Amino acid sequence: MHNGPYERHAATVGGGAAAGALPHILLIDDAPEDIRATLMLLKTQPWRLSVASDAHQGYQRALALRPDLIVLDVHMPHMDGFSLCRLLREAPATRLTPILFLSSANTSLERLEGLAVGAVDYIPKSYAPEEVLARIRIHLQLTWRAPAPAQAPLAEPEPQGDEIVLRAAMRLIEHQLDEIPSLPRLAQKVGTHEKRLSAIFREHLGLTVFAYIRDARLRRGQALLCESALSVQDVAELVGFRNACNFTTAFRQRIGMTPSQFRQQSLGNEPA
Repeated sequence: MHNGPYERHAATVGGGAAAGALPHILLIDDAPEDIRATLMLLKTQPWRLSVASDAHQGYQRALALRPDLIVLDVHMPHMDGFSLCRLLREAPATRLTPILFLSSANTSLERLEGLAVGAVDYIPKSYAPEEVLARIRIHLQLTWRAPAPAQAPLAEPEPQGDEIVLRAAMRLIEHQLDEIPSLPRLAQKVGTHEKRLSAIFREHLGLTVFAYIRDARLRRGQALLCESALSVQDVAELVGFRNACNFTTAFRQRIGMTPSQFRQQSLGNEPA
């Protein structure tokens, strides 16, 4: 039975469970005709299958439908799969949903990036449809449970769209302090554009993106000074300052003492 052009409810196997108790797969791909054989094979399975034709539509459907597993392409217009995966990993509704990349983007760097942004698997489109099916089945077996009769509400309030973009940008910054992308590239990586990202930071944090990055670098620098024996030069490089002098100047302006003095104080040794 077909429920509209984008969703198919599979027939119940053996006449038992209702359709709502079937695993729900969301496939997001701007060129589904390229994976027609895989789609046809998926439609033979006892699963619900929904399809979205671009990243923005896929994002909205993922939040609304809360699928049990998402199959995601990489190269899509306006927002790529990596950016979408970052947003899905920040939204409570999809934070734990297994995401499998199914893409023709198959360099080692692309596969590593896909896993780094939160996917559980990365499947080249050149693979046989039967292998795609086998991998999906494995991840469903590992994670899917039939829903309880009454679902408890989410423990945390559902963030709005801008909050999810903000969380994704903050996490990306924290993970790449030593080499932050340019502001346009940073915005692109979280599915938006430079002006909107700047406005989100000002509205929610009262900071520019660059001020937040500097604060994040200094916070990480403080932690490294307390928790490691790294030299000030090494700490400076790890948190993205070009040299120890720049790091020391920024650190003194914000903390009121040099990194060396801060380290001595954190160890309980007051500087002479």
